[in-house]
Amino acid sequence: MKVSCEIVRDLLPLYLDGVCSNDSNAAIDEHLLACENCKAELQAMQNSFPLNSVEKNLYEAEAVKNLSKKWKKSIKWSLLKGILITVLVLAALALILYVFLDIKVIY
Repeated sequence: MKVSCEIVRDLLPLYLDGVCSNDSNAAIDEHLLACENCKAELQAMQNSFPLNSVEKNLYEAEAVKNLSKKWKKSIKWSLLKGILITVLVLAALALILYVFLDIKVIY
C-alpha cells in the first residue's frame, strides 16, 4: 500500500507510542523502508522524546503513593480536630447557658 509522507508524518507520534492499528503499522513500516526523510523524522522524535526508564517511573509512582498516604492522613487528622473543636465549643456554650442564664435541662 502506497502512503504519502504527509500521512506517515501525521501517524508517526501514534506509531512511536505503539497505538496504531496493525494495518497502519504495516503501512508505516513499508513506507519507512523506502523513505529516508520519514525515517530521519522518526529517529528525531525518538531522540527528542526518550522513554523514561522503568526505575524512574517506579520511583515516581512510589512518591505519589507516599504523598497520597500523607494527604489521607492529614484529612483524617483535620476531621478529628474539627469534631473535637465542635464538641468543645458546644460544651462551652452549654456551660455558659447553664451558669449565666440559669437554663436547665429538664428530664
